[in-house]
Amino acid sequence: MTNKTPPRSPLWRQGDFLRLWAAQTVSDFGSRITREGLPMMAVLGLAASPAQLGLLSALASGPALLVGLTAGDFVDHTARRPILIAADLARAAILITLPLAAWLHVLSMLQVYAAAALVGASSVLFDIADHAYLPGLVGKSLVIDANAKISATESVAEMGGPALAGLLFQWLTAPIAVAVNAATYVLSALLLMRIRTPEAGSHAETRRRGWVDGVVTGARTAWREPRVRVVLIMTGIGHLFGGFFSALYIAFVLRDLGLGPVLLGLGITTGGVGALTGSVLAQPMARALGVGPTICLAGALSALGTMIVLLAPSNPMGAMAALAVSQFLGDAFGVVPLILAGSLWQSVLPQAVLGRVGATLRAIGGGAAVMGALAGGVLGQELGLRQTLFLAIAGLLLGPLIGALSPLRQVKEMPVGA
Repeated sequence: MTNKTPPRSPLWRQGDFLRLWAAQTVSDFGSRITREGLPMMAVLGLAASPAQLGLLSALASGPALLVGLTAGDFVDHTARRPILIAADLARAAILITLPLAAWLHVLSMLQVYAAAALVGASSVLFDIADHAYLPGLVGKSLVIDANAKISATESVAEMGGPALAGLLFQWLTAPIAVAVNAATYVLSALLLMRIRTPEAGSHAETRRRGWVDGVVTGARTAWREPRVRVVLIMTGIGHLFGGFFSALYIAFVLRDLGLGPVLLGLGITTGGVGALTGSVLAQPMARALGVGPTICLAGALSALGTMIVLLAPSNPMGAMAALAVSQFLGDAFGVVPLILAGSLWQSVLPQAVLGRVGATLRAIGGGAAVMGALAGGVLGQELGLRQTLFLAIAGLLLGPLIGALSPLRQVKEMPVGA
């Protein structure tokens, strides 16, 4: 009888990948603590109003479009590991100013706004550089395995980060909790400094051409590769209609389903468990069905799973059950195409343009999400929350349908390009 157990991943023997993975895990927890912690600090320390919290959220997420448009050329013409280290240290330095200002009794919402925007920009730059750096570190044949492992710990951070933020802010004062948050980025930078593998290619031999050329090159490179072109289109559609959903989802759960913040938080935690499950499922599904078909099928199942919450009964127990199942299935199948599509463009495109293509994808996703959130808010006001969310689900199904009718469906194994 043939033993079909998959062999132990070679990545467990790559010390530098393990250091990168550990650094990203610490950084992921830091990012989740920051996401929850800055609003907590604003509420607990500055009695922020709902309007101020809304502005804080917009400033934290807005840099994805701006940095995505401007960073690609820089990342492709600069050594990537120093960018990762600098982004970590920048986030630590920005955050540490908040407890210092609080202890000096000069903390203001303006400073918290600035910190949210600058930390958000640094995080987007870290993400773009990381996606460009990973294939050269592990080799393109192992990039899907590496992405799956990183996604697993991102899911753990998604589950534990908000809870850890709550504990830190409850057990410690807000300034000390933010200082602990800053320390996570310092630890991540120290781990990255221990990586010794030389980066592939010579960044000094190529001259930067400016951010406009970077955007054009990134978009043109992605569009010319038929399989990546589909990923580009699916990214835009997914973020557009995902913006519909994210703008109205919390209001729907709290108002239409009548569930409180605690139950909403538990439901979101269930989504983290689903995301962890999806990171484990990605490679077996790709082996069984093929990479392209799995991206399309999982994307459709994610949208249909998310729709379950819209069919929830009116009683609290049934609504909570529907919310938990919806979060679990939506996030489990939603993570699968993220891992595989990301690994696809990292694998088939040349190492020299990964920064620009990654930045283009972030810019398209960020811009589409902003447009979707604005449009979703208007439609939710006119049509109602439930009706607009059903429209969002229909839109989310459009991306997988386009993928299934494209060359993506013919991608059975992860290809390795230049």
